[in-house]
Amino acid sequence: MSFRAGGGGCTIPLLTLEAQIKRNLRRHLANVGFKKDKDGLLQPPELTKECFRMLHLGQRNARLQEEAAFVRENWGKLKTHFANGNEVDPSAVAPRMELIDADTWQSDLFRLASLTWSIPVSQGYGRRMRFLVWDDANHKLIGLVALGDPVFNLRVRDSWIGWTLKQRELRLVDLLDAYVLGAVPPYNILLGAKVIASLVKSLEVKDLFAKRYGRTKGIISGKRKHAELCLVTTTSALGRSSIYNRIRLDGESVFAPVGYTSGWGHFHIPDSLFAKMREYLENAEDAYADNNRFGDGPNWKLRAMRKVLSMIGMDPDLMRHGIAREVFVCCLAANAQAVLRGEAEAADFSTLKNVKEIGALAVARWVAPRAERRPEFEAWHRDGIGELLRIERAAVRRADRVAAGAGR
Repeated sequence: MSFRAGGGGCTIPLLTLEAQIKRNLRRHLANVGFKKDKDGLLQPPELTKECFRMLHLGQRNARLQEEAAFVRENWGKLKTHFANGNEVDPSAVAPRMELIDADTWQSDLFRLASLTWSIPVSQGYGRRMRFLVWDDANHKLIGLVALGDPVFNLRVRDSWIGWTLKQRELRLVDLLDAYVLGAVPPYNILLGAKVIASLVKSLEVKDLFAKRYGRTKGIISGKRKHAELCLVTTTSALGRSSIYNRIRLDGESVFAPVGYTSGWGHFHIPDSLFAKMREYLENAEDAYADNNRFGDGPNWKLRAMRKVLSMIGMDPDLMRHGIAREVFVCCLAANAQAVLRGEAEAADFSTLKNVKEIGALAVARWVAPRAERRPEFEAWHRDGIGELLRIERAAVRRADRVAAGAGR
């Protein structure tokens, strides 16, 4: 099979890359414990949250290795923004959202805090709004929210809205997806993630969206649109969600479940292997190699991987990992479905509250009662964040031993 020259010399022949991709993919899937069912589809070792975390462990550690220099440079400067447990008065927690810009110390703090997640955080694409959520009672970080452009196709979301393909093309501009949402210690012990999720449905989020994106031009359509944030979606990272379920404040639903994904994705393919796949596409001079700009279609990475698998004679259905994720919707507009279907001219935001009001309700609903049941939060020290930013080599060795035992 042919190969093309590039840069300072010849690239790796396609046949060699093909063999490497096949070998590395089979080895990786076996090492993390995936098996095939009677129909040849991938099945995870267990349908438990701990198993899902272990499946992400290699990807997380690769990210920590990539970010090691950044962590060393910034941990000492930014660590004081994280709270010790004895600095948190649960009944006095006062959430505030700060919209951040790139290349600021706040964006560095967001980047650092997101590295504590057990599931590696996406960078998002297209329109993006990133928030730090502060506790104004002690000026410490509660957690993070990042909203970005939604995927074009999401069956359970589209079924819940009930829109046509044309309506979706016209109204997708009025949606965002919460691709990062969570609390850092010790606020995560106190159900801080539920507080942060509640803040998504706020006047401030709606108004900041309108200010930043209300009159922007669509990247795909090229047309100027009067966008209004009517709906925010999110998807649980670990199967059924304990964060978003049963979130109600003052008698109103915040996030509501609408169904589960069908278990397609690319989280189970490590970045190093995807780099090989992209190199294969480049050497084959395939358009998918560089077809990664927003506006080139939904989920380029997933489609690029499926394309490579087909080209090298492997089953593209290997991208179906079998882990169904729960999908939730948060209606900022009371008539969100009607607006998105084009049946209502004006979005109804009359029920929205501001962040201060929502924060007070959420703290009384979740944080204060939780503190009574989980007083161990007081023993947390911010140096524990530093431990979370270290590569979990012991856990990797345990996972390898488990996989080796399963293969015998």
